[in-house]
Amino acid sequence: MNVRSPVPAARPVGELQRLQQHDEFRRALRALLLRPLMSPQHPEFAAVRRQAERLREWFAREAGWPLHVDREGARLFKRPGNLLDATRGLPDYDRRRYVLLCLACAVLERADPQITLQLLGERIMQEAADPALAALGYAFTLRSASERRELVAVCRTLLEQGVLERVAGDEESFVHDSGGQQSDALYDVQRRLLAGLLATVRGPSTWPVEEAPEDTAARLDALVTAHAADSEQGRRDALRHELTRRLLDDPVLYTDTLAPHAQAYFINQRGTMAARLCEATGLIAEQRAEGLALADASGQLTDVAMPAEGTDAHATLLVAEYLAQRLRQARAPLHVAEEQIAAFLREAVDRYGRYWRKSARAPGAERELTQIVLDRLQRLSLVARESGGVRPLPALARFSLGEAEVRNVSAPLQATLL
Repeated sequence: MNVRSPVPAARPVGELQRLQQHDEFRRALRALLLRPLMSPQHPEFAAVRRQAERLREWFAREAGWPLHVDREGARLFKRPGNLLDATRGLPDYDRRRYVLLCLACAVLERADPQITLQLLGERIMQEAADPALAALGYAFTLRSASERRELVAVCRTLLEQGVLERVAGDEESFVHDSGGQQSDALYDVQRRLLAGLLATVRGPSTWPVEEAPEDTAARLDALVTAHAADSEQGRRDALRHELTRRLLDDPVLYTDTLAPHAQAYFINQRGTMAARLCEATGLIAEQRAEGLALADASGQLTDVAMPAEGTDAHATLLVAEYLAQRLRQARAPLHVAEEQIAAFLREAVDRYGRYWRKSARAPGAERELTQIVLDRLQRLSLVARESGGVRPLPALARFSLGEAEVRNVSAPLQATLL
């Protein structure tokens, strides 16, 4: 006798709408975490506009981050929990390139709605001629290919952020053709996004020179610290915001990195906080004795994926496994010298070199590869850099391989399917 399977009951229309609204809210929230400065061309911008009120309320309550949304773009003023984290920042940017980025923004703020790459470079040269910058040893011209390459790198950052939109031309030709007009590029300037580029509570220019804090940490703190109510509830809210920012922004939040009063609050509240944040973001909480991490199974909300493809990523995974095994065997705080890691990578070339790029297989290349690997591991909060080496951190243990389990494969195949 044929028996039909029961037909699943249809969901009520109201429940479907609620699920759709929650899914859209989560997609918009994740998009803002990944792209705090969002142009109207972003695929999730329409969802952000529709969910704007709910998103503003959530970010203000959970992290203390203001959110501004209008038809010209969205800006989540996403300030990091740790302002002195050396692993943060734009890829391949040093202090000189950051100065160039600031000068470019200052020029664009006063420019016409359209500007060429050549004109932008010339006006930056005028700004860089300021005696105050010259006294600090900063100079910028368009005479060398390296300086033109720096300018192009800054422009591409602004293109990625939506501050500039390319109308015509090509930046690469500008680098190799000495910046001539025949190789210029033309941009539209998006002033709304330019105005939101700096995520601070107050602008640095609002300080008279004699009143600006000299200490870097104090200066950064003064730029981003918002007013907090001087009450017990106000202090609890500020502490919760600080912890939430680190959980959303950092790979791992280690308990021993917190002040004693913050440790007590975190230990008592981390389960509730993790559940609330995971419900909204779709992240997965990993709680251990040493701290808490919110992991993204899709890998979309990280700028350093692991595992990943490519020589650098493969070498990073191999070193992570090597350090995790040593951490597992250690009976005291472990320090591993960079020379030991370089020696391990030199030996790894024999086994895996045929899969790596040619430059990584050259004699002596293991030293440069070691620095790349340790930088990636540091950015993932898996190691701490120390003098001449690294200290493996607890989260690295997740990359430790256990003993291999050998199973009997002589049993009938169908038995493995039951």
